[in-house]
Amino acid sequence: MRAAILHAVGNDKLDIRDDVTLAPVGPSDVRVRVRATGVCHSDLSAMSGVLPQPVPLVPGHEGAGEVVEVGEHVTSLKPGDHVVISWRPACQECDLCVGGQPYLCMKYVIESFSKGNFRLGGDEATVFGMAGCGTWAEEIIVPWQGAIKIDDDVSWEAAALIGCGITTGVGAAINTAKVRPGSTVAVIGCGGVGLSVIQGARLSGARTILAVDPLESKHELAKKVGATHAVTPEQVPEAVNELTGGAGFDYGFEVVGKSATIQGAWQVTRAGGDVVVVGAGAADDMVSISAFSLLFEGKNLLSSLYGEADVRHDFPYFAKLHKAGRLDLESMISSRIRLADLNDAVAALRGGEVLRQIVIMD
Repeated sequence: MRAAILHAVGNDKLDIRDDVTLAPVGPSDVRVRVRATGVCHSDLSAMSGVLPQPVPLVPGHEGAGEVVEVGEHVTSLKPGDHVVISWRPACQECDLCVGGQPYLCMKYVIESFSKGNFRLGGDEATVFGMAGCGTWAEEIIVPWQGAIKIDDDVSWEAAALIGCGITTGVGAAINTAKVRPGSTVAVIGCGGVGLSVIQGARLSGARTILAVDPLESKHELAKKVGATHAVTPEQVPEAVNELTGGAGFDYGFEVVGKSATIQGAWQVTRAGGDVVVVGAGAADDMVSISAFSLLFEGKNLLSSLYGEADVRHDFPYFAKLHKAGRLDLESMISSRIRLADLNDAVAALRGGEVLRQIVIMD
């Protein structure tokens, strides 16, 4: 089968080849034919080493497809089921899972660094999948907990987006911040996840949603999906004065993954407000906030990993919102491409202008 392989961290080019095979399906695994997969900024972070991953690696973690084989212990899925891939499968047994924080479960994250389900060429060399997935391949093997069934009438493109960008962003607004109706929201970074945060804030009933991005080309789309205002970073002080009387926003979302933008989110959030970090940053990028400010400004600094989602509920829920016309997924797609176009897609994503490029598998 075909797959895109990163041979070494830092490589600019993927090796797109057709001699990749899969390991046997384990008793608790499922094999999925990938039908659509997104090109997400986290894929770039995996290729560059910002998000550590083993190599050689098949990138890709945002995908959807059709179950073609299940292990002997799998009872919840069958061949033919339509599924969204979860890049953070929950074991559903540990204290975190049982305690209501399945998005923090580390069982399969740890396993993904030692277990590679891809095999390369005649030498049968092991190739790993990003986050244990590797959706930039025609087929993948994942634990059954990492394949969430959805209705058959959800398009593959929409289902793929729900697998990461939508859940991360909408979940940050709905699950983590619990944005209140009538509140004010600032979102720094208007890529695919940032636009999803905006949609989550809109769904929650926020009255003012400020989108912040240096690329003015993204402002129109931000408004289309729910932002009431859009500015460049240089225009933020004026917007804070105009929209909040200088007090700051009730919620400040950082969706870039940089210390500078985390501090920017802190600065635009009012005293007692919530600062929510959604972007995936580097381990050595340190954030500096004074101990005085942490106490006396009364702000809550929150992280939102994978939108704090329980994907068993949230994936089907977001699909229903989309089918009801309340979640705009079509506008999030910049282009539909083929697996052979992935190197061009990665270059376009580095340029910053595109949102979600979706790979449609033949």
